[in-house]
Formats: sequence, structure tokens, C-alpha cells
Amino acid sequence: MGLSRLLSRPQTRAEDPDEPRTARVLAFANQKGGVAKTTSTLNLAAALAEKEMRVLCVDMDPQGNLTMSQGLNPDSIERSMFDVLVSRMPIENVIHKTEIDIAVSSIDLAGAELALSSMIGRERALEKALAPVKGEYDYVLIDTPPSLGLLTINALVAADGVIVPVQCEYLSLRGLVQLENTLAMIRENLNPNVGIIGILPTMYDRRTLHTREAVEILEENFGDLVFNTRIKKTIRYAEAPVKGSSVLKYDPTGSAADAYRQLAKEVLNGSKARQHA
Repeated sequence: MGLSRLLSRPQTRAEDPDEPRTARVLAFANQKGGVAKTTSTLNLAAALAEKEMRVLCVDMDPQGNLTMSQGLNPDSIERSMFDVLVSRMPIENVIHKTEIDIAVSSIDLAGAELALSSMIGRERALEKALAPVKGEYDYVLIDTPPSLGLLTINALVAADGVIVPVQCEYLSLRGLVQLENTLAMIRENLNPNVGIIGILPTMYDRRTLHTREAVEILEENFGDLVFNTRIKKTIRYAEAPVKGSSVLKYDPTGSAADAYRQLAKEVLNGSKARQHA
């Protein structure tokens, strides 16, 4: 397929210990829905918080699933990321401190793309909004909608790297090329350093040949971009949001929670490797 060439990591500069600390911004993106973007955003955040990282989640999806996963109702929220992006409200005004810090979404966000379309610098609205709070966090994790529209582009422009949850099915793999084409345009015009830092196989069922073959195709084409962590199918991921919590809080000793703890280790180890590059 020749896809691995497209997904080479961009070069990043080593971190200067004398510079002020600033959050690493990671966007979860895949234009295909139902691949566990929201589940992964929330539970990686919780796993990083367990390791005493300061984490902010940003819900950029008008469906508000990340917001709901923390027991908040997007229909009753008065101020949300819509106000931040369109009216330039300080992002601190829409951060709710729940199990994790979360900049919340509401249904109003569905109108943000239209409202932003006529604004100068519309692709950098999120980047500018995050700038004042990046010193307060170690990680900012952004949940994006299942599309490559202006909301997702804002997330990619603001991000240092992208994590792509991919359902273990052959047809799901094809969307990676479309996402990388978008990233290539963003690198050329808006954010030269953003790239895919990891591909996360989700809904993994090792009992099926199709799942195993899909992961083999990923590893053949993308090599070490594929995380070692596999997010398996389990009802725990559906049950936890009903209780307004991450799976780490809902079932802290279960295998579902351990999977995201393993992912957190991989993300942190990758960060350390980049710092010493």
C-alpha cells in the first residue's frame, strides 16, 4: 500500500529544561464514527491522572459524548466550546472539574463550523483558546467529531500529535490515508509539526481471524506507529459512562482499566523518547 511513507513522524525539537512547562496537546481523530475516540480520550486522561499528570480534556464533538461521560448534560450547559471558539470566551469559563478537567461541549457546537467559516484565522481558534491554560496542564486531550471538518481541523492545528483509534476491521484502515492527506495539508499550511504519533487498535477480538488480519495489516504498513496496547471489546466501556465515570474509576481492577494504563505508559514513554531525541 505504501502507506508507511505517508505516516512518517515529523521531527520535533528537544525540550529545553529552562523553558516554561507547557502541555502536550494530543488530538484523537478518525473520520469514521464508533471507533472508541471518546472512550479512549476519557480513559487515557484518567490513566495519565493516576500517574499524577495534570490533564485537560476538550470536547470538540457537538454530540457531547465526552461531556456526558462525566455525568454532565450537554443540553443544559449554558457555556461551552461554542462560546470559546465563536465568541472568544476564555476557555477557563467552560472547564468543569469532575473526575478530570473537561472543557465541555453542547449542541450549540454544531453551529460552530458555519459561524467560524467567515472568520479570519478560523483554523486557529482552538489553538489560541488553549494558549493561556497550557502552562497549567501536562496534557491536553482533544476529542473530535467523526469528520474532517473545521472542528477537527482546529484540533489538528492545535495539536502536537494525533492518536488514531482504529476499529479492527479492514474497511476501517482505509480512512487512515484520508486523515493523513488532511494532516499533510495542515503541515504544509498551518502546523508543520503535527503528525500521527500512534495508531490504537480498538474493539479487538483475538478470537476472530478478521481482527488478527486487520492488526497484521496495520503493523505491516505502519510499524512502530501501532501501539502495543489493544483495546478489547467489553461491556465495561459502555457501563462506565452511565455512571458518569471513566472505566478506571468504575472498575479499577478490571482488564479494561488496565488496557488504558498500558496505553498511558506507551504515551509517556514516547514523550520521554522525544525529549531526549
